[in-house]
Amino acid sequence: MIKLARASRWYGQVIGLNDVSCEIGPGLTALLGPNGAGKSTLMKLVTGQLRPTTGDVHVFGERPFANTRVFRRIGYCPEVESCYEDMTGEDFVGMLAALSGMSPAESARRAREAIEMVGMTSAASRKIGGYSKGMRQRVKIAQAIAHDPDLLILDEPLNGLDPVGRREMSDLFVKLASQGKCVVVSSHILYEVEQMTRQIILIDRGRMRAMGDVYQIRALIDAHPHRVTIACPQARQLARRMLEFPYVLSVALDGSGESTLTIETRQPDQFYDDLPRIAVGDGYHITEFESPDNNLEAVFRYLVKG
Repeated sequence: MIKLARASRWYGQVIGLNDVSCEIGPGLTALLGPNGAGKSTLMKLVTGQLRPTTGDVHVFGERPFANTRVFRRIGYCPEVESCYEDMTGEDFVGMLAALSGMSPAESARRAREAIEMVGMTSAASRKIGGYSKGMRQRVKIAQAIAHDPDLLILDEPLNGLDPVGRREMSDLFVKLASQGKCVVVSSHILYEVEQMTRQIILIDRGRMRAMGDVYQIRALIDAHPHRVTIACPQARQLARRMLEFPYVLSVALDGSGESTLTIETRQPDQFYDDLPRIAVGDGYHITEFESPDNNLEAVFRYLVKG
């Protein structure tokens, strides 16, 4: 649905996006990167708000800039606040739905449905000026989905929401993606993205650093040892056993009680295959098991380091 071919966007002498090539299809894709990395610039190129300085951007096979055919199929939730405070939430969403070409009756119906989807029915008739930050964010999401777009571009859509709201909106995005829509969500809160999808695009300083399944990307970062923490009453014996394997680089015991050990390896798949066999065969009682490196935080840290 989205294709960028060596797309760059410059603001005078400042690089917003630098030579990015990628394709994004149906499903939920997370656009990750620190503040100022170029995430919003990429989204504005895709939504046709900006024209690339060099390279090409295509959405549904067409250039999106000033293209109403593309606009009708895109839902966009910007990061910035842009609501009319004297309008009710329902009127605001209905007005934007009508701009898509719907009849007054159809736009009103779609507005009610979208507001219900984001959990704002009880406040739909209240003026936006009296909304909290979280309520305003929900209404922004409602206007993005009211016209049933094929492509959803959501720029930091969870900002301002409480924990319950973040969970509800994350579930909504996953549901929409499961219906065959292309949903692109930008964020710098990694653990929330990890709960929504494994498909990521990571941007730093205007350049794309990685794209794909987060765990496959992590497996490619073999320059950094993969850490695994294990809690086991026989930690000292298990540590000696682990050192017999050539793919184990080091083993460190927790000095507070020596019931926990941390293993470093550059072959995590081999380690994960062997550990159950060792635990069962040698009688080790493993009570906890986790890897601080097998997540988005670790991928992000390694890829943007330096």
